[in-house]
Amino acid sequence: MLRNPATSELKNWVLPLLTFAAALCPHVASATLGEPELSVQTDSAKFNGSIKVSEHASYRLHEIQLPSGTLLKEFVGADGNVFAVVWSGPRTPDLRQAMGRYFDEFTTAAAKTRHPDHNHLQVQQSDLVVQSSGHMRALSGRAYLPQAIPNGLSLGEIR
Repeated sequence: MLRNPATSELKNWVLPLLTFAAALCPHVASATLGEPELSVQTDSAKFNGSIKVSEHASYRLHEIQLPSGTLLKEFVGADGNVFAVVWSGPRTPDLRQAMGRYFDEFTTAAAKTRHPDHNHLQVQQSDLVVQSSGHMRALSGRAYLPQAIPNGLSLGEIR
């Protein structure tokens, strides 16, 4: 059986990196993708993250400044559920917590995804899109549920 070297390299690199990043930040505050908004407030208070909430036409934006210096943005639709999570800063937030039930789906898909370099990753499925990029101390990314994005909201606004 022939093995694709790029796929093997990706499996050897991406999954351990994601697991390591998640393990480093178990204290990071975040709500969970696809879950109710209430967890944003609860986590922010519990973990000393400063939070700013702003109202937009079709969603509410919760911006949580984490002690690590990372800014975590959580987009909540009119149904009260988180439909997107965006991060930027020196550390990746706890993706297992931020992505909840979608985390395992993400890691499985990421292991099968080809990408041109180690600084970018994109997983695109019908129910989940995850994009991340950056380098040490300058990381960014977003995860969103395409079917949950409010009508009239462009993907460019989820940043």
